[in-house]
Amino acid sequence: MKKQIKLIAALLLISITASAQDGNAGINEATNQVKSYFDTGTNLMYAIGAIIGLVGAIKVYKKWNDGEHDTGKVASSWFGSCIFLVVVATVLKSFFGV
Repeated sequence: MKKQIKLIAALLLISITASAQDGNAGINEATNQVKSYFDTGTNLMYAIGAIIGLVGAIKVYKKWNDGEHDTGKVASSWFGSCIFLVVVATVLKSFFGV
């Protein structure tokens, strides 16, 4: 009975060691896949920022032509959101070293 328990423990230890090595390989593979998509994601964030900027510019122009008083507030909020997207994409790209 003790020999069987020792054999089961040894097999369990070997399987745990093998699983740990596969886990490291899986984490490295996932890291490489995320890094490969990072440039595409950054470019997508820049494109979204450009579209938001165009929509914001149209809304601000319309408010300005209508003579509304909160045009400056709306312009600064749209401009700030575009700057935020560009800064976040740039910081993430430099932070992760991609």
